Amino acid sequence: MLTTQPFEDDKLREECGVFGVWHADAASALVALGLHALQHRGQEAAGITSWDGHHFHSHRAMGHVAGNFDRDDIIRGLPGNVAVGHVRYSTTGETALRNVQPLYADLASGGFAVAHNGNISNAMALRRELVRRGSIFQSTSDTEVIIHLVATSTYRTLMDKFIDALRQVEGAYSLICMTPEGMIACRDPLGIRPLVMGKLGKATIFASETVALDVVGATFERAIDPGEVVIVTGEEIRSIRPFPPVSPRPCIFEHVYFSRPDSIVDGSSVYDVRKAIGAQLATESPVDADLVIPVPDSGTPAAIGYAQQSGIPFELGIIRSHYVGRTFIQPGDQVRHLGVRLKHNANRALIAGKRVILVDDSIVRGTTSLKIVQMMRDAGAAEIHMRIASPPTRHSCFYGVDTPERTKLLAHKLDIGGMQDFIHADSLAFVSIEGLYKALGESRRADIRPQYCDACFTGDYPTRLTDQDELEVEDQFEMLAERVV
Repeated sequence: MLTTQPFEDDKLREECGVFGVWHADAASALVALGLHALQHRGQEAAGITSWDGHHFHSHRAMGHVAGNFDRDDIIRGLPGNVAVGHVRYSTTGETALRNVQPLYADLASGGFAVAHNGNISNAMALRRELVRRGSIFQSTSDTEVIIHLVATSTYRTLMDKFIDALRQVEGAYSLICMTPEGMIACRDPLGIRPLVMGKLGKATIFASETVALDVVGATFERAIDPGEVVIVTGEEIRSIRPFPPVSPRPCIFEHVYFSRPDSIVDGSSVYDVRKAIGAQLATESPVDADLVIPVPDSGTPAAIGYAQQSGIPFELGIIRSHYVGRTFIQPGDQVRHLGVRLKHNANRALIAGKRVILVDDSIVRGTTSLKIVQMMRDAGAAEIHMRIASPPTRHSCFYGVDTPERTKLLAHKLDIGGMQDFIHADSLAFVSIEGLYKALGESRRADIRPQYCDACFTGDYPTRLTDQDELEVEDQFEMLAERVV
């Protein structure tokens, strides 16, 4: 198969989106609509679980929401006025139907379904202990650890069992859980991954992003606070805060790339923030050029901000086709290079002879940037200057983002000059970490704790990384053993 998404294949990928509905007619249909709005957060698989007052019903499938949940018979098979859904990319656990969420289990207290956005950074250690104690796992997903911790807790009530489970996990999680008694929504104490609450008439809705509320006609009520657990039973909404208060560290990359530009994150318009990042980038790294061109679609708001700040005209120098599927069958090596042009093509008449500034959100492995620069060269650009609306990505993420191993990150291997040579650009510049915070209306100072999780740029991880630390120790032992041999 030959990819027709060459500009998306080298991106950091948000791993999941979650959406839950409590007490609304045709709840599963609303969840399907909400998942459509969150499709960008996970395009590998989708699932919905509903509760009809007597039984739980589930449908999970590989692929997009469209095609799996746009059939009447599928929605009719998910009856009830309570439902929760999930879209997924995989970080922990292989790509397989058994790992598609929501995960469901019959506990002593009744049915329990959970949809999870994030990553449990001590899941392997917890799993080993649970298996030693007799737990039998049905998936390789880190989310299943939460179910087993709830099931084996010695506390009496389900709520106490759930909180006991959360106190044992490390890392990032935004959860929507469904039980016969009610729906539970919560965020980890640092609020690394987002979660919001809305209302649609008397119905309560939870979602990863506000745009999903917009799509179903719900009104945004508020964000779920870091460390908060919200319980909805009947028409009652309760909030408890079972964790000691800490300074939040929400993921800064939600503003750079993950969230849809029409969402509101941490009280700020994602679109406006991305424009501000572009303006800051223009201030920090100006260049004499004829055109500012976005790398579609994620680079567009930052490119608008760059153009407005610099006074250089904004133009669509790369045209994206919206009518090409994800892949096509490759008939021969001689057409391999044409895959790039199926989805994106240079606007040759605009570019020829021009000095262009390409604005993108990030550079991961660098293979995408290399293709884009070459496309501009082939179209006759006189000069190509690359500007990136985030700092260099030098570190892997362990909080629910599909990041390559650190050794495969271009910014880990090369300095900016080396990266410029690698992608064959005439110049390359990134927004500074201080500039990124400034665009968010904050400041990153060495004497205070950062307001965001920016570990992918700085290596400053806000939680313990138990599993990763164990893997690094094992790797060191293996390297030492190889030297001894």
